[in-house]
Amino acid sequence: MTDPAEVAGATMSPALRTAAEAARGFMPPDEGLALYAAACDAIERVAQAPLLEIGSYCGKSAIYLGAAAQRAGRVLFALDHHRGSEENQAGWEWHEPDLVDPETGRMDTLPNFRRTVFNAGIEASVVAVVGDSPTVGAVWTTPLALLFIDGGHGSEPAHRDYEIWTPRVAPGGLLAIHDVFPDPADGGRPPYEIYCRALESGAFADVSATGSLRVLERC
Repeated sequence: MTDPAEVAGATMSPALRTAAEAARGFMPPDEGLALYAAACDAIERVAQAPLLEIGSYCGKSAIYLGAAAQRAGRVLFALDHHRGSEENQAGWEWHEPDLVDPETGRMDTLPNFRRTVFNAGIEASVVAVVGDSPTVGAVWTTPLALLFIDGGHGSEPAHRDYEIWTPRVAPGGLLAIHDVFPDPADGGRPPYEIYCRALESGAFADVSATGSLRVLERC
């Protein structure tokens, strides 16, 4: 099997690749390129359906996914409440104090996200959906070519995102999960747990693994 990062590296716009690597966030370049490749693959697999990511933060992953959407004339829906996940809050390892709104005292990554998408030139292909996952998921009915789960990494939000959103993946479409660490010493368990749930359900099968990114196909 051809390495997805190599495929993506050969086809992703150099300008967008540079913008993605420079954007604020936590995704390594090889995983980002693999995500871009998965999005391109999903678009080929499922006609007309959009892409959707859960957990946009400041827009890094949205550039990789948005680049694929722009290339194919599709749309990426970027879903995030922009108040930060559990691990982004004050006192936690991944807290970034400058992302706290001084007026509300709460995290607010939306301005950074919008700036990132604007500067990358992909606003026409990326639609920000500002809200929490359960609220939006309760009324979402559109089948998805690709679902990328990278929201809250606590047990409750990760499993909830899996339960709400994986039924929306179209047959033949792709599910991508970030921060999947088989070894507990490398990272938190919930993303790995939902990856295992996907395989054990029989509804998904492995497609690729790059770093902590897992891509699965809806059977």
